[in-house]
Amino acid sequence: MESNFRKDISNPDRFVVTMELVPGEQSRGRSVDTVMRIAEDALRDGRISAVSITDNPGGHPSLSPDVLGSEIVSRGMDVIVHFTCRDQNRVGLESRALQLGHLSIRNILALTGDFAGKGFAGQGAPVFDLDSVSLLSMLRMMNEGTLARGDREDFFAGCAFSPFKRTEEESFCQYFKLFKKVGAGASFAITQVGYDARKFHEALCVQRDWGMQIPTLGSVYLLTPKVAGVMCEGRIPGVVVTKRLLGTVQEEWEDRDRGKAALIDRSARLAVILRGLGYRGVHFGGVHRDFGVLSAVLDRMEEIKHRWREYLPDFDFPQKNGFYLYHRDPDNGLSAGEIIPCRSRASHADRVVFQAYRAIHRTFFNHDAPFASIYSSLCQRLEKRPLASLLVRTVEDVSKKFLFSCQECGDCGIQHLAFFCPESQCPKHTRNGPCGGSRNGMCEVHPERRCVWFRAYRRWASVNQPERIKEEYVPPRRWELNRTSSWINFHLGRDHQGEELFKKSK
Repeated sequence: MESNFRKDISNPDRFVVTMELVPGEQSRGRSVDTVMRIAEDALRDGRISAVSITDNPGGHPSLSPDVLGSEIVSRGMDVIVHFTCRDQNRVGLESRALQLGHLSIRNILALTGDFAGKGFAGQGAPVFDLDSVSLLSMLRMMNEGTLARGDREDFFAGCAFSPFKRTEEESFCQYFKLFKKVGAGASFAITQVGYDARKFHEALCVQRDWGMQIPTLGSVYLLTPKVAGVMCEGRIPGVVVTKRLLGTVQEEWEDRDRGKAALIDRSARLAVILRGLGYRGVHFGGVHRDFGVLSAVLDRMEEIKHRWREYLPDFDFPQKNGFYLYHRDPDNGLSAGEIIPCRSRASHADRVVFQAYRAIHRTFFNHDAPFASIYSSLCQRLEKRPLASLLVRTVEDVSKKFLFSCQECGDCGIQHLAFFCPESQCPKHTRNGPCGGSRNGMCEVHPERRCVWFRAYRRWASVNQPERIKEEYVPPRRWELNRTSSWINFHLGRDHQGEELFKKSK
């Protein structure tokens, strides 16, 4: 028996089940044998459409999902490979995609990735040359044969997103970025882990209202007290387990047999709720030792699949002062009505600064500005005069370092991020929306400071244009312009705003 994830998820009458496998830090031995045994058991069971394989989770080194995936595919089980942007530049990412194609691995979950963890001799250098939106765009172009070599691939690429954010700013930004991912070519989506049925429903309502209904899998994790505690502390980016849920799980596991039974029942109940809400499938995590527990969950799902509405109150775990995009339906506790208008605003001082930046940018850095042709001619002359060019560069560097902590990338993207610098203000250099790792509006990597996209949303919301974040695909930074003048590059059409290749790919 062979599995086929693309065929299964494209069938609206089938409820798809996938399962996540986590390779260890060994090239062979017990951890590899365990992963392979679970995959083989899942294949024999016949109810799993694919297994997904993580890519250096937490940023720490582990066995490549590509080599494990190839072996699992050869045995008949379909595979979804996690493909992160953390460890390789765009050349390495494209090369890896070609490798996956050669290995007959077609299903890809495109992720920005966790921040770099520790490896040989200390912490690794985070790359993040592309973000998940750019990666999806690259994979789509490889499918179309529109990259330089012209060959066509056959990738089935998906994305992840989190509907479980606590603040308005983070919630809207997650959906704005999902909108971009769908536009960039995502063919399916998988949610992060959470236990709030209203939030799960909210995600489907947003997809419906914004016209981005792609097959979506809801994540269900097999919760034990230890893992629930780690998740509750926020140590796994993007995952939400409330203190109340943690307390419930800990109480259940005071007796091991009762705890295991509760784990199976909770997982099955959430899975059938996802089916009832309209999710195309469920993605299980937390299967680390054997397939037996998940098999019991699937059996329990079959027994209770028509009773999902009565289980909704079991998954009412809102975060304290948590934001929802829709009003609460009093009859079932789910989402109802239209999207709630944004209420977030930047401070008065920040609004004044933002308006000033916008006015300057419209006047001097707009290809449709009245004097745009004059600026272009002036920059052409400046480039021919080394001293004049040096003067412009000096003025630009000093002013932008003071105002934006400029990194002199030569391909400025501040206008896309409400005039914050994506290079200096975001550790992952994201240009198309936030990663999923922020918590309560704070940065995943630097939890003492606000996520820059949280701040950008507030600025755009202050001028009633928060949707600006989802309106345009921003191409990746052009490294050939590093340490050159972004002002001159803009007016001579050298930066990403003058790059016709990516304009055509939107």
